[in-house]
Amino acid sequence: MSDPQQTSDAQQSPGSMPESMNPEFLRLTEELEKARHRVNELAHAVQAGERDREEFKQRQNRERERMIDVEKANVACTLLEAVDQLDLCLHAADQSPLARGVRLIRESILKQAESTGIERVELAGRFFDPNLAEASDMEITPVEADDGKILSVLKAAYQLKGRVIRPGVVKVAKYVKPANA
Repeated sequence: MSDPQQTSDAQQSPGSMPESMNPEFLRLTEELEKARHRVNELAHAVQAGERDREEFKQRQNRERERMIDVEKANVACTLLEAVDQLDLCLHAADQSPLARGVRLIRESILKQAESTGIERVELAGRFFDPNLAEASDMEITPVEADDGKILSVLKAAYQLKGRVIRPGVVKVAKYVKPANA
């Protein structure tokens, strides 16, 4: 066993100070803490950079998808104009084999458009919504409940992923109170 007096003398001599009092130990401990703090800062910066990179990739993907949808819509609008021309031809057509063939072509084009996500919006009987259609004509109605309803569709409306790619052209009812005679 060692003598308690020798131990307390050893602790008080400058060469054998307790570690917590040694200036070199304190300096190294402080540097270690600074280094740990800097490593933590750098680790957080790397994590933030990774998050930013992932968010950028996601933004780029969304933008690319949006641009693809815009291009789909542009191509679709051209095809939909052709469908409108076919509709005009079929409006006055009979049941001849030629008319049946034109109907089949029209249906085929519409099915192809639907397979790319393009949907025809049914407007007849709905209330007029300027986001979906343009009113090209108005018809007076004596029925107040029909005010603002779409009476007929001159050109169909189409949408892609909930966005209108081509507004419809419609005839809208306008209520006018009947005159008392």
